[in-house]
Amino acid sequence: MGDGKPRLLFVTLSNIGDLLLTTPALEALHQAWPEHLIDIVADARSSDLLRACPYLGTLYHRDKRAGMVGTLKLIAALRARRYAAVVDLRTDFLPWLLRTDSRAARWRRGAHGPHAAEQHFAIAARILPNPVDIPAARIWITQEDEQFAAQALASLPGPRLLAIAPGANWPGKIWPMSHFDALLERTAGLFSGVILLGSRQDRVITAALKERSPVPALDLAGTTTLRQAAAVLDAASVFLGNDSGLGHLAAARGIPSITLIGPGRPERYKPWGPQARLLEAPQRQLPLLLPETVATALHEILA
Repeated sequence: MGDGKPRLLFVTLSNIGDLLLTTPALEALHQAWPEHLIDIVADARSSDLLRACPYLGTLYHRDKRAGMVGTLKLIAALRARRYAAVVDLRTDFLPWLLRTDSRAARWRRGAHGPHAAEQHFAIAARILPNPVDIPAARIWITQEDEQFAAQALASLPGPRLLAIAPGANWPGKIWPMSHFDALLERTAGLFSGVILLGSRQDRVITAALKERSPVPALDLAGTTTLRQAAAVLDAASVFLGNDSGLGHLAAARGIPSITLIGPGRPERYKPWGPQARLLEAPQRQLPLLLPETVATALHEILA
């Protein structure tokens, strides 16, 4: 990708949602140095989110399982290049081991708000040449991703689709399946079809929802890459899901979305985007968040 270009280095986080909440800081760096490529250090499991970034230089993987040997190899690879600036959102030490005149890490953050995206941005903002407003979160997709989505959705009637991600990384974050069933019954007249998304571990949940859906449903759980899921979301009128990476994905694509929050820290980790809406459960218990409340929110978005 043009090794003659000057470069920046950006060290991001590992989980899907965490990584997406660092993209406003990444975008701010690109806006400040538009002629630079940006090398990125990320985890292999979420780096698919970055591969289509138009200003990506080299993508490095940081593998915690490789231990100190892996860390030393990564440092050696990064020291082979001199960077115009280094922003590290993961460690407090790496920028001071690399060849650069401008560096920022977690302990050097400036003033920030309560949200993680604001806190990450505040670190990068310390070295920006000019003050800027915090950008939206981003994920970039390819033409191949768009083609996958078009083919996958060809059998689903339009024009108004509801994307649902009913899973999460632990049971306390999952809205009850009976509530999803009741919601689909209440909103059957709003949508012509339902897209079900998630990981392979969510297939039991998504298969059950597909079987009971009162409108045509397509189950794509466990069958897409992260970027393909983002391309699929572009076809949805609304996204609805639990507190998981897919809610952040929808926010980063600018899709109107509702994230259902029970336990957790929504003030810090809610999806970051102008179209992202949050519904917090009473007493932080998701069974107490009623289907009629969620149905009302969907009606409001589509009004």
